[in-house]
Amino acid sequence: MGGINAAGRTSGHQAFRRTVLDSLPETDRQETLLGLASLMNLARCDDQGQWFDAEGQPANAEALASRLTDQVLAHTLIRRIEDERFNEAGIPASRQSRLTLEQDLTFTLRSRQLPEQPPADWKVRELDSRHVEVTVPAGEFDVLLPDRRRALVRAAGQLPSGFAPEQLYRSVHHPRGLSMTIFGASDCLGDSGLDWDALRDSLDPDEIAVYAGNSIGQMDAEGWGGLMKSFISGERATSKQMPLGYAQMPADFLNAYVLGNVGGAGAALGACASFLYNLKLGLNDIRSGRRRVVMVGTADAPITPEVIEGFRSMGALADDESLKALDALEVLTDSDYQKACRPFARNCGFTIAEATQFVILMADDLALEMGARILGSVPDVFINADGWKRSISAPGVGNYITLSKAVSLARSIVGDEGVRLRSFVHAHATSTPKNRTTESHVLDEVARAHGIEAWPVVAVKAFVGHSQGSAAGDQTASALGSFANGVLPGIPTLDAIADDVHHERLDLRREQREFTADVAFINAKGFGGNNASGVVLSADVTLRLLEARHGKPALTAWRARSETCEARRADYLSKAQRGEFKPTYRFGEGVLEGPELEISDSEIRIPGYARAVSLKADNPFGSL
Repeated sequence: MGGINAAGRTSGHQAFRRTVLDSLPETDRQETLLGLASLMNLARCDDQGQWFDAEGQPANAEALASRLTDQVLAHTLIRRIEDERFNEAGIPASRQSRLTLEQDLTFTLRSRQLPEQPPADWKVRELDSRHVEVTVPAGEFDVLLPDRRRALVRAAGQLPSGFAPEQLYRSVHHPRGLSMTIFGASDCLGDSGLDWDALRDSLDPDEIAVYAGNSIGQMDAEGWGGLMKSFISGERATSKQMPLGYAQMPADFLNAYVLGNVGGAGAALGACASFLYNLKLGLNDIRSGRRRVVMVGTADAPITPEVIEGFRSMGALADDESLKALDALEVLTDSDYQKACRPFARNCGFTIAEATQFVILMADDLALEMGARILGSVPDVFINADGWKRSISAPGVGNYITLSKAVSLARSIVGDEGVRLRSFVHAHATSTPKNRTTESHVLDEVARAHGIEAWPVVAVKAFVGHSQGSAAGDQTASALGSFANGVLPGIPTLDAIADDVHHERLDLRREQREFTADVAFINAKGFGGNNASGVVLSADVTLRLLEARHGKPALTAWRARSETCEARRADYLSKAQRGEFKPTYRFGEGVLEGPELEISDSEIRIPGYARAVSLKADNPFGSL
């Protein structure tokens, strides 16, 4: 797994550890703080283990961690938006106005700034080759006046301050979401310890796939956001804004610049459930035998004034005025913004966030053969729509179906006791008043149906916010962290459970707790009725299942082979801890256009790929 969100890097469980920081042993706590500090360019470490502060002065690791603690904590997780557009000066804007000119108005400007179609009543006189004089007659005159619009929402789950993914590789006007994609996928490869080129060479190219995207597209200035407002803002559209704005572009970037994949590719869009939709695509491919390895992920960067305003106008976001009313405050402080997301408590809307998350799925026999590091397994993801709806954003019945199917499957694998006593739910838990009622009812009813008396519920959005299509990726990464560390994060903003929350059979806690889990349920609810629930089994359960299927000798051989992956992973994490990141970005390498191929009636050989693409196809009809 790999990626980054407001809590930090996914690899090595750094982001997870940030959410359970108070429960960590002192050495792990110090390591987490220093790792975040190096990520945020507050400190660095050389390959001899000597730490230096931001000014380059040598520092004792323990003292440096202590000195930087407050700064690291204040500039990770949900907080006041740090983008200068959201400061007191306000967001740059324009206001349509109609002026009444009491007399003719004359002004000069550069010729190239003159409208292509000046109003018919303007008088334009050329002054020289570069300048013109314009006279506007008295009367009414429509203009756009420069304005500043006060930001109405100023809380978000931003990536840790100081971390800039676009500065880690040769990015040329890439939208933020695609720069995050490059980092997240590279982090995933590093955390896996796999030699990707060797893995690719061992497979038919068609046995590899990438399913990655996001829920909205790239809506910042470098993507569709800049394109859509280019005419009205007077800016020129660029040749990159249109193609780089597509929501499936994370998959395209990975194929072209990270993995060199010529196999399956694409993205499934399911609003806030998009990560699980893509996970389902990868899972189906592997179970069918079409693919052996699939990289699955999402990358969402929606913290832009326009996207935020769109969600605010729906009444979906926790805006400043609502937060003030919630706590009867006159002014919001930094600590108030940090408490903006309150799943299952009295709340007023979700907190928008940015994140990228990736996982590598492998067929079980291939994972053993390659000595892959096994974090867990995904037996299935269930997707159901809501059916008839009152409005497109209103909840429906689909989530009852998806979660019930997920729990039923888990019971057949780990047994009744495994689900009742050793499972937990990563709730969608957006922190909207409607979600706290409807999702808690889903969870409570499913728990009752399956005899679960106190179902632990985790709500990672309380820490990192709602990263739209990447939200279930945040939940999955956190669940894998819980498996590895034996701790469930609490819901720190849960001062009290709201009166309309159904929780007779749910265990909702503010405090983190030790918990040994066999299975986690990842629940996602998206606009439009896009419901998905995934089942994730722990590494321990997965290894027991693998032994039952493949035998003890196969597991013994796998453990021996896994030492190589573990060594590569340890090397990567050591460099990442020091802030040394070299994302994989192979622009212009190995480019092929077709004439180089060797094509026969049974296969296609591609230069640079060890194995040919087989043209053997399953005929579903039979011969005439």
